Amino acid sequence: MNLLYLLLAIVQVLIGLHFIMPLILWIAGRFIGKKKPAGQVYEADYAVIVTAYQQVTLIPLVVDSILKSNYASYIIYVVADNCDISGLKFDDPRVVILRPPEVLASNTKSHFYAIDRFERAHERLTIIDSDNLVHAEYFNALNKAFDQGYQAVQGVRAAKNLDSTYACLDEAGDIYYRLVDRKLMYEAGSSAALSGSGMAFTLQLYRSCLEKNEISGAGFDKILQYEILNRGERIAFAEEAIVYDEKTAKTDQLVNQRSRWINTWFKYLYLGFKLMLKSVYRLNWNQFLFSILLVRPPLFMLLIISFLLFVADLFLMPLFALYWVVAIAVFFTFVFRALSHFKADEKIYKSLKNAPLFIYFQLLALLKVRKANKISVATEHYYEEKISK
Repeated sequence: MNLLYLLLAIVQVLIGLHFIMPLILWIAGRFIGKKKPAGQVYEADYAVIVTAYQQVTLIPLVVDSILKSNYASYIIYVVADNCDISGLKFDDPRVVILRPPEVLASNTKSHFYAIDRFERAHERLTIIDSDNLVHAEYFNALNKAFDQGYQAVQGVRAAKNLDSTYACLDEAGDIYYRLVDRKLMYEAGSSAALSGSGMAFTLQLYRSCLEKNEISGAGFDKILQYEILNRGERIAFAEEAIVYDEKTAKTDQLVNQRSRWINTWFKYLYLGFKLMLKSVYRLNWNQFLFSILLVRPPLFMLLIISFLLFVADLFLMPLFALYWVVAIAVFFTFVFRALSHFKADEKIYKSLKNAPLFIYFQLLALLKVRKANKISVATEHYYEEKISK
């Protein structure tokens, strides 16, 4: 019986560690610090890869936002996979429209379709989704990070729409992850987690990581970040490199999207344990911290498991219930710290009271996780707006 209690205590400590992790990262960051910005910023040549699947409605808007950026050295490659491009016409020579003759249905295949057709030898590439809008200083902010010696940089994906409770809650979650998984991780001497777009790499690094990897379905960014860290590289976080991203506004869209994301977590969970073992063998702080992030379950699953364990502790280990009170208190402290730091809209604060409903829809997504690969790889986009800043 004592052994069972000990095992239960160990399991709870490990699960609760994910809620305390932000505090650990914050403390580590105070001691480790960040690299200082370079004095002279080098204006590198970028390939901007914009991927679209089945839907090109928002392509003119994202291209317009890139062309309005305060930067000149780039070419935009729009890969319109399984799309009707008859209505896509651009006069600017920096915009290249590519339509693969066969359906690719894969992010990486679309990326390499563009790479194989680059019009010149670009030094860096940045990946933008078709529903994104790019801030005018995006490229300049990326350059500052690259000039510190990094070969991989993740920017900020901020909401471009807060037109529903679900969109606000989606952004609230993103803001929390933005603080913990990117800013605090990076400042603690590890790497910022990749988020699928608003990220940039040296062309050489990207090719070496993914050119020989056959990736099907969602989650190419999971493989990519593992490959980058496995090579001993760090992923920088560029807080001023902003793209505006469409947030989930409809319940069916939310369930399907989250189902794919949860499926991806299960699919690539082994990479976290693999990196953890390597980090211990290599005594690599960057890899060790990041491996903890990779094995962390989705937030809604953590909250549900923690609640069930807390209730069980009230009967089995009453004193241990205090551990959960402290862990959850730390978690909520950093939730509101994140919202404050990234200047969250008042709508987001008001939406938090509906968080249980948001968790309910993610539970529905969990029930569909086995069928996630059969769900369309395309997320339909609805929100149309031009860049204004």
